[in-house]
Amino acid sequence: MAPRVRVAVLAGGRSSEHDISLASARSVVAALDPERYDVAEIGVGRDGRWELGTGETTAETLPVPYEGGPLERLGSVDVVLPILHGPFGEDGTVQGLLELAGIPYVGAGVAASALAMDKDLFKKVMRDSGIPVAAHHAIRLGDAIENPFGYPVFVKPARLGSSVGISKAHSEDELVAAVELAFRHDEKVLIEEFVEGTEVEVGVLGNRVPPPIASLPGEIDTLGHEWYDYASKYDDGGMDLLVPPPSLSQETIELLQRRAVESFVACECEGLARVDFFVRASDGEVVLNELNTMPGFTSTSVWAKLFAASGIGYAEALDRLIALALERHERRSKLIF
Repeated sequence: MAPRVRVAVLAGGRSSEHDISLASARSVVAALDPERYDVAEIGVGRDGRWELGTGETTAETLPVPYEGGPLERLGSVDVVLPILHGPFGEDGTVQGLLELAGIPYVGAGVAASALAMDKDLFKKVMRDSGIPVAAHHAIRLGDAIENPFGYPVFVKPARLGSSVGISKAHSEDELVAAVELAFRHDEKVLIEEFVEGTEVEVGVLGNRVPPPIASLPGEIDTLGHEWYDYASKYDDGGMDLLVPPPSLSQETIELLQRRAVESFVACECEGLARVDFFVRASDGEVVLNELNTMPGFTSTSVWAKLFAASGIGYAEALDRLIALALERHERRSKLIF
């Protein structure tokens, strides 16, 4: 019998998505086959302290490890699942730590993670790659508030997720309040044109070779919410996912899948991503909204549901992601630096 793969599930984190990360990690741990995987759980607190999930009281903050602590345990595993959402986890910071330590890990690398987290820079790369995205205007600390798009518009922190700090502004007064809210979360804020249409999400799975695959698209029905906000995403009964979207043609479904893979490749992602689109009501154009390199990852999350509907169940998806992480590490170990 083959030895079990030693897996560390890293969860929690310093961002406002801490609790979402913990929920994702619980689902991951429950789905990993104990006959195939030896699982260690490592939690990162909102204060940045790292703790083993075995009830041990050891804790430490980076960059000072000590014998027997969580970072030592991290270095003894075969692969890490960094189930972290938002800043200090999904933005390339933890990926950089794992690269320095030479530890295989699931998901996008440093550059792709950082790029996808910064919606301003990500949109610029997508535009340069010929992938349509919603128009936006970035405001930094000290800049005047300018809105070149009329109303309504979306206002969001440039580097955050799960709809935290995002507002839909219908007037100048609402715009000022929305920018103020977004600046509480980031030092760069996006004002983004409102795209009227169907919100659709596509999952992507794979590395560079063989090419990544896209799931069936899923249409987001916000069930009466004005837009896909935090409550719509995470409250029970806040949304419904229609896979495949009944309102879209087969041609549009294939275009969504193709553009999801194109955006995944353009920002050099590996492992997994969820790519969010609008299909514009006026002309049917597929407009990319954002790409998440570590989307919500419970067994009932959108990414998992999309692949389940596409014939890849949750446990199988995890098996594939771990294999992809090990394949990438082995492939890159042959490079000469």
